[in-house]
Amino acid sequence: MRKVIGVAASALALAVSQGIAAQQVSDIEVVEVKGDKQSLDTLYPGDNTLKGLFGDGLTAAETPRSVTSLSAETIEALNINDLHDIVKAAPNAYASSGFGTPSLPSIRGQLGELFQDGVRRQAGNNGFGLPLSFNSVEQIDVVKGPSPVLFGSTQRNGGFVNLQTKVAPTAESQGKVTLRAGRWDQYSAQVDYGTAIEEGKSGVRVSAEYLDHGSFYDFANRESTNVFVAYRYTPSDVLTWDVSAEYYDTDYPDNAGINRPTQDLIDNGIYITGQGVQANGSTVPGAGAIISPTGEVVIPRNRVFTNPNDINGAETTILRSNVEYQYSEQIAVRNVSYYQYLEREEIAQNSFVEIIDGADTFENRTEVDVKWDNSQLTTFGLAIRYNDVLGYSQFTTEADNPIDLTGPLSNRVIELTDAQKARLVELRPGVFVSPGAQYDLDGDGAGDFNLSDTTDSTAWQTGLALQQRSTWTDRFSTIAGVRMDYYDVEARDPLAPEGVEAASDSYSDTLTSYQISALYKLNNAVNVYAAFSENDATSNSMAGGTVLGGNNEINPLNFATENTLYEVGIKYAPSNTWYAEASVFDQTRSLRNRDGSNSGVKTQGVELQLFYQADDYWVNAAYSYLDARFDDSAAFQGTSQVADAFDNSRPDIIEGNAVGSPSFTAFAPSNSRVQGIPPQIISINAGWQVSDDVRVGASALYTKSFPLDFLQTVKIRDQYTIDLNADYFVNDDLRLRLDIINVTDEENWQPLFEGGYFGATLVMPNVPRHAQVTMQYAF
Repeated sequence: MRKVIGVAASALALAVSQGIAAQQVSDIEVVEVKGDKQSLDTLYPGDNTLKGLFGDGLTAAETPRSVTSLSAETIEALNINDLHDIVKAAPNAYASSGFGTPSLPSIRGQLGELFQDGVRRQAGNNGFGLPLSFNSVEQIDVVKGPSPVLFGSTQRNGGFVNLQTKVAPTAESQGKVTLRAGRWDQYSAQVDYGTAIEEGKSGVRVSAEYLDHGSFYDFANRESTNVFVAYRYTPSDVLTWDVSAEYYDTDYPDNAGINRPTQDLIDNGIYITGQGVQANGSTVPGAGAIISPTGEVVIPRNRVFTNPNDINGAETTILRSNVEYQYSEQIAVRNVSYYQYLEREEIAQNSFVEIIDGADTFENRTEVDVKWDNSQLTTFGLAIRYNDVLGYSQFTTEADNPIDLTGPLSNRVIELTDAQKARLVELRPGVFVSPGAQYDLDGDGAGDFNLSDTTDSTAWQTGLALQQRSTWTDRFSTIAGVRMDYYDVEARDPLAPEGVEAASDSYSDTLTSYQISALYKLNNAVNVYAAFSENDATSNSMAGGTVLGGNNEINPLNFATENTLYEVGIKYAPSNTWYAEASVFDQTRSLRNRDGSNSGVKTQGVELQLFYQADDYWVNAAYSYLDARFDDSAAFQGTSQVADAFDNSRPDIIEGNAVGSPSFTAFAPSNSRVQGIPPQIISINAGWQVSDDVRVGASALYTKSFPLDFLQTVKIRDQYTIDLNADYFVNDDLRLRLDIINVTDEENWQPLFEGGYFGATLVMPNVPRHAQVTMQYAF
């Protein structure tokens, strides 16, 4: 397991040594177990502080929500490398592939929000933005349900992940170098070093990470550089100021998996061949194309929907500031500031284009705690957020099912026809995107252009929050909060067709959120809680921007998505060896569809977590049940069912309907189950300290069968994955680790995208068995 860096290591070592001394009243030399036992102790989640959720930090055991808190040591022990991996420990955190690049978490069957230090991060688009590097991260907190009132109104309400940023030490110096190599030429290196500048008052920390990953999948290499610098200033016991800067540059794939997801493909890897043909006889992939099956083959699982000539990369810079000031015994002030600049460009051979030509996001939030007495604490909050986005997109001419992946790469290229180009605007030579508004050039009363997410928008969000934390008795406490967010938004067409005046519109609205929770201590080990939340949320396009609708106006419904949560739970934390929690919830929320509309979703479920740690081993387990259904709402798919893509010329292969694909399908409002979400998930993780030099561990994940498409014609069966790991401590400073992922070489599958839009079009094959070796040197 990772040896802790900088002040974290010093503080944890001191805490462990003092704890052992207090309990055993023995000499300090008990710390002879060194980093091994210290690392095991830090895996205990119940005492992790979840900073910012309800103002001043609460531990996981005290937080009146279902939470999973992962320390830096736990992140490493479970081999968590991206947001998809949190499902190893957090119930109801199963995610779709996100086109092979997870940029947002998925919680309770919906894309969740991503915060860092309590401020919503800019993650790009909905589910396919930019990859996330954990180079700047010290702790990951997975929280279920809408964000608390202090965090403000957001778009996604199933839950959120709050990343806690690394801080610089103000005592001593410590660092580490981590090198990793894995199958398919996957290499990475990280150097993390922190040192005090003025002992006890200031310090600096630098962490740099380089990643060069080949891939199991065809044409899916990834390369990235992340540089993080932090500075801490603590001139007195009452003032702490943390500032940091992060730069991230990455090239990564848009991996759409395998198309034509029949049940035979899922069960046996059988792929139906034949290039689709449009009504005009063209074999260029297009809407309504029909496939005449030519045969069946076992498709190689690495043969995915990628292209070596695709362009896809992103670059972002983030600045953070966090000030904590204890003005007096009764008054404390916290101020957090965040600025991010993002650029992203994807130009794909299948005609998809998404270019974020600059997104500036700034937020400043001030919270003032007033402690009236030992039982009443009021928090006043003021937040200002600014988001300015210039972006161009085009997703109206994609056609996935018509493409025969077993044929030449030319099958995957969509050359736009003159008629298609006429409904778009040329951004640069050979690159066509949608305008940011609709225009009727020929005067026939119908719009002449295809709309996507192109926008030049500016949004100001001003929030006022009030929260009351009350301790009524030694056992009973409550947290109640209210927030109002005023939005002032402008959207403009940045690329109007020649000869017309660019359309624009403005809109303002006030959104509210209310939350109340109660916690009752049955005894010193058991807390029961109940939570209620009702909030308004927004619905945004790429980079958090706002688009003009077909009527060239901002849709007021983008600011009227309502969400409600009822949750009750129990938490058990008798000592630093046991931690458990269970929750039951009923939550209604909105799902943003690919066309920009919203569908209501009602979810009910159960979540269980358990952690136990002995002197030389630990066990973590989680179970979740989720029933997610449309709440008398419409559902949408690119194609109704996979059989629509084929004709019936080969009924021995498939009984096709000859509808054609893609053929945008709207299903009538219903209470049908939301596709692409497993109803039950079980995870188990364990570690064993075999000797002073050797540690072994294992992880297992099981998902219950679930439908891939709305009509439930294709299902992903019950699946499991088992990972193994072993650590060898060469000496106190040098550690070697071996991870074997998917040790039984299961051929598992994963939905491509949240919400099920591609359920009858695409599915992602998971990677086969592979190994990675890590060497870590502490200094």
